[in-house]
Amino acid sequence: MDVSKPTLAIYAIQDRLNSETPFYVHDHALTLMNQGKVIKHLTLERLSRKKHDNKLHESLYDILKAEGLLAPDDFDLVFPDNVVGRAMISSCGKLRYEGPLNNKLFPFPEEGRCWWLDHERRAFSINHELAHVASVLPFCGTFKEDGLLIHFDGGGSLSNFSAWHFKDGELQNLEFHWDYKYLSSFFNANALVFGIIGASFNHQNAVPGKMMGLASFGTYSHKLEKWLKKHGYFADIWGKKGGFYQAARNDFGWKGSGLSTQDPFLYDIVATLQHIFIRDFHTQLERLKNSTGAKYLYYTGGSALNIVANTQILESGLFDDIFIPPCTEDSGLSLGAASFLEWQKHGKLEIHRPYLNNWGIENGKVDALDDVEEVAKELLSGKVIGVCNGFGEVGPRALGNRSIIAMANSKQLSDRVSMQHKGREWYRPVAPVMLERNTEYYTGRKKVHHLSDLMLLDFPIVDELKHEIEGVVHVDGTARIQTIRNEAQNPFLYRLLLFLDEKYGVKALINTSFNKRGEPIVHTHEDAIKSARNMNLDGVVLNGKYQALQK
Repeated sequence: MDVSKPTLAIYAIQDRLNSETPFYVHDHALTLMNQGKVIKHLTLERLSRKKHDNKLHESLYDILKAEGLLAPDDFDLVFPDNVVGRAMISSCGKLRYEGPLNNKLFPFPEEGRCWWLDHERRAFSINHELAHVASVLPFCGTFKEDGLLIHFDGGGSLSNFSAWHFKDGELQNLEFHWDYKYLSSFFNANALVFGIIGASFNHQNAVPGKMMGLASFGTYSHKLEKWLKKHGYFADIWGKKGGFYQAARNDFGWKGSGLSTQDPFLYDIVATLQHIFIRDFHTQLERLKNSTGAKYLYYTGGSALNIVANTQILESGLFDDIFIPPCTEDSGLSLGAASFLEWQKHGKLEIHRPYLNNWGIENGKVDALDDVEEVAKELLSGKVIGVCNGFGEVGPRALGNRSIIAMANSKQLSDRVSMQHKGREWYRPVAPVMLERNTEYYTGRKKVHHLSDLMLLDFPIVDELKHEIEGVVHVDGTARIQTIRNEAQNPFLYRLLLFLDEKYGVKALINTSFNKRGEPIVHTHEDAIKSARNMNLDGVVLNGKYQALQK
């Protein structure tokens, strides 16, 4: 590695099957960093407009050529791997990398073999697990001494769960295994859950969010847990649901005739699976905390999008602080790989805001003063508006730069936003965004944890205040709040929320991602206008300027 060179990370490993939707590999991405700063980042789906796109190997050469990034010796090159392997070959054959094979996780980059255009050059592998845990670095700068680093997802290179300890300035792998695959499988590979939600296996990436939404309607049952465990959680009843139907009728007197999202008994099953996940995962965190004495938790992988689990970990007081990146799932792998090399080279990174999806976007400037009052008045009149400001967020959460916003005080309006405009299921909630003082107001708390800035926690809302923001309070009385603390965090949102609060006493807005169901979040202004018209929104904000749309 050369401290004078930038770092280019490429996550472009070909999937095991060449299918229309991802099977094992998803969310291909590219990241260019220099001197600890992200220069360019691309989550491929934003550019290609194909959800969870895993075909970067097909366009990699052209994308890099267009950005002037084909000079072979201008940067350090690193490739995160996947459970399907460590080889990346571009479709044109001009870019090729093969990582060394091994049966353990190393806490450092491993040199592999790389052919880049017309000659062999030096390049590195970083295991999937390490790339995940390193994806937190751009948002915290470095790991704090005595930090416990956890990766937990559907599957990495050699595990779906890995634990690492940062102590005395060194990173050590503690364990990696598949022992908790049964937990992550509830969300991405359980036939019963898929049947209840109505998803086919090739749409597994959409299931976790739906499952967590539906779980809020049910109640944990110890009796159900014992029954589910006895039957292997009905994990493999693909195409043969009769055994579940019969067992449910015999053991619980179930009167249902099929799987659906309209059955209270099935709500309780989903809620019970969610409870098992949270409890068993928390038990493992306690074990690791006791064995290491770690003070800080760095937690990544797709499982870290489970905000109910995140909230319970935080409130347990196990750790002095918890850090989770906004791109905790596989879309953060290239960012994590680049960040780890930069951290190795320079000892620390700049601390970034989450608005890093900037590939192909020339103008990231937002004039926060433009049209704020007009947008506020449109919102007050019940309008639904898309926002496409500056650079896009990394990860699946829209945090104000690629958001749909509306008033939060109406359940009818929130249902319209979610079901009519976005085409989502009835049981999936939308989230609110508000100033820090208003998060304190609605939750009754004196201090709001920084994970709320990234919409990674849920909060019980004070009972007598729920009616004020009924459009964003879920059935269980909680809300997944994004907190805006100051103007630097998001200038446009801050000014808009401040104006609404001080002028009209409006303390929160709906904030949901700017995309229709099954589509990626919008990237460019052209995407925003096209998507807004397709969703029948009332207007769009483009870099701070409001544009009404004709109906």
